Amino acid sequence: MARTAAIGVQDFETIIVNDYFYVDKTNFIREWWENGDSVTLITRPRRFGKTLNMNMMERFFSVKYAGQSKIFENLAVWKDEKYRSLQGTCPVISLSFANVKENTFEKARIRICQIISDLYIKNDFLRNSGVLTDKDLHYFDRVSEFMEETDAVISLQKLCDYMMRYYGQKVIILLDEYDTPMQEAYMGGYWDEIVTFYRNLFNSTFKTNPHLDKALMTGITRVSKESIFLDLNNLEVVTMTSDKYTDCFGFTQEEVSVALCEFGLSDMEGRVKDWYDGFTFGYRGDIYNPWSIINFLGKGKLSTYWANTSSNSLAGKLIREGSKDIKLTMEKLLNGGTLRTKIDEQIVFNQLGHNEYAIWSLLLACGYLKVEEHTVDGDTGKEEYALKLTNKEVKLMFQNLIEDWFKNYSPAYNSFIEALLADDRKAMNHYMNQVALATFSHFDTGKKPSGSTEPERFYHGFVLGLMVELSDRYAITSNRESGFGRYDVLLKPKYAYDAGGDGPALNAIIMEFKVHDPEDESTLKDTVDAAHRQIEEKQYAKSLEAEGIAADRIRKYGFAFEGKKVLIG
Repeated sequence: MARTAAIGVQDFETIIVNDYFYVDKTNFIREWWENGDSVTLITRPRRFGKTLNMNMMERFFSVKYAGQSKIFENLAVWKDEKYRSLQGTCPVISLSFANVKENTFEKARIRICQIISDLYIKNDFLRNSGVLTDKDLHYFDRVSEFMEETDAVISLQKLCDYMMRYYGQKVIILLDEYDTPMQEAYMGGYWDEIVTFYRNLFNSTFKTNPHLDKALMTGITRVSKESIFLDLNNLEVVTMTSDKYTDCFGFTQEEVSVALCEFGLSDMEGRVKDWYDGFTFGYRGDIYNPWSIINFLGKGKLSTYWANTSSNSLAGKLIREGSKDIKLTMEKLLNGGTLRTKIDEQIVFNQLGHNEYAIWSLLLACGYLKVEEHTVDGDTGKEEYALKLTNKEVKLMFQNLIEDWFKNYSPAYNSFIEALLADDRKAMNHYMNQVALATFSHFDTGKKPSGSTEPERFYHGFVLGLMVELSDRYAITSNRESGFGRYDVLLKPKYAYDAGGDGPALNAIIMEFKVHDPEDESTLKDTVDAAHRQIEEKQYAKSLEAEGIAADRIRKYGFAFEGKKVLIG
């Protein structure tokens, strides 16, 4: 009989005691301990078992759980006598920043101080232990959610000191989701303040802390060394491309096959692979998203479980507000294409608004992209990565994000699509102006709006919207070579008739976008005419005609932009 596939349980003991479905990852304990690194940072996408593994580490090492070894007895780590004697013997400080999701620095600082204050409350027995001096007690009492920043940044080092005196040995620190406040700071506009606070806190806790034995941190991204890890030369960083701990987070192909067999779902293995496989950690290219697999095992239904578990607002913001080139690349990826680029796994959040490499690096770290190929030039040492969307679930996630751009900002969008398919130019103009008015600024960063860049941000985002809305009927491309020039958007029917042959004939569509140039064009109508001349002079229809589409089945539209005003002809 299959075990229960319990969803969202992150307490290790609960899973083991109740015999819930669990893939044994306790070899991670042995691997981490034997590597001997002083401070380890492991980055993995969300919902990949980071929190569960950190809870497992605390349950194994902490003196708080001495004598509670039974939960490990049937697991891999217990096969080694050395580790049986190690269980429950270390003082451990365990904390998580996963819920520090505030919109101002002051609120974020208070929330972090609350978390640290709670640690002091849990270790209040130290006050009466006889190991603290009067000065120590005075500091102990100052620790609170509203403590001064000078007290806050040394609070974890101080707690290590007190615990070391009491237990007679150095302390292990486990910090889960260290970078959540950093991502929120970028979104909330208080990046510089959080960086300064983090740098001082981390330097005191992990660098100049004589009471620290080992530390383990997890997160989604590796925030740049220059930002917060400037002084941490004892830091071992394990990213998506590293070869350490490759099978400790996420499920391997073998583990998924065994699980599907247990639940009587082996016949679905091919489809499960298409939906949820594709994550690459170091040399391993067979990693599955565990959250989606567990949900699938419990429900027996393929769906976008992982993509819908948490906010994807940052990914959506970066693509939506990104340049024309970023939107064109996303179009290519959604069509199954490959992006060749360099990446920098030291994420610099304040470069995301203008550094395209930083954006692709972040999307890789978040699990939205996978490494298909990695090459190094033998002469220059220059590295290049070939990246693709990770799997079907990720593709659907981005399609949903793009769909929401218009659904949330302009109900007129669907009406425009209907008018486009019906070749109703009057209605197209009416609804397109509503769409542009509602969404134009939505495609700009809002920081330095530029009249010259806003139209490109808008209409290439608009093209992505067309791709999602019409992908079942049309193959949609943009800015490709055709005839003697480049068309902006081309919609080629996937089949001759709509609704599988029962509906009306589907026409091919060419769209040419132009921004009104008052020096050369008196009116928007002149701009539309210029667009049509370009379509004809550059013979954009040639590629369609070469595929057997008759000239009378190729519709051509010129889109003229002036600010948020649009004219279609």
